[in-house]
Amino acid sequence: QVQLVESGGGLVQAGGSLRLSCTASGRDFRKYSMGWFRQAPGKERDFVATISWAGGYFYPESVRGRFTISRDIKKKMVYLQMDKLKPEDTAVYYCATMRDPFMGAQDLEDFAFWGQGTQVTVSS
Repeated sequence: QVQLVESGGGLVQAGGSLRLSCTASGRDFRKYSMGWFRQAPGKERDFVATISWAGGYFYPESVRGRFTISRDIKKKMVYLQMDKLKPEDTAVYYCATMRDPFMGAQDLEDFAFWGQGTQVTVSS
């Protein structure tokens, strides 16, 4: 049973930084790509960063250069370092993993398991 638990959200001023963590369990995560998504009130869930099982990265233009995804395979942890935060980054952030093993970082449609989310609020 796949379980993902996020932590590290909170309130931060614009220009500040936060680091989100995701604790994963229930499978051999060396084979599975991981990612972070976010959902703001009244908006659809968007992807923020992905890291493939092989270590490849994928970011949307909106966060590229400000956000960094990383992982610690031994600890089964995935992190999202968020710098230069903007008010528009305010959202609930979700950790996710894919249904199938050995998928690429850009295979967004394969994400199938989600954590409960952690709130990030950026004040102006």
